[in-house]
Amino acid sequence: MDLLRLIKELREEKDRIDTAIAVLETVIAQGGSPASQKRGRGRTWMSEAEKAEVSQRMKKYWRLRKRQKKEQ
Repeated sequence: MDLLRLIKELREEKDRIDTAIAVLETVIAQGGSPASQKRGRGRTWMSEAEKAEVSQRMKKYWRLRKRQKKEQ
């Protein structure tokens, strides 16, 4: 194997690794990973009707839980 060619290939690989490290350090300095910078759709809000439905459902849930606790 030609040692000079091997050294050249290793230096090229080192340059690629150095470039990758520099990119990652830049991402960290900017406050996170690219995945964390991509946010989803954002927060979804419930309509008043949906809130009322959830409220009724939870009231029923807690009413049944309280009844079960009394029976024990």
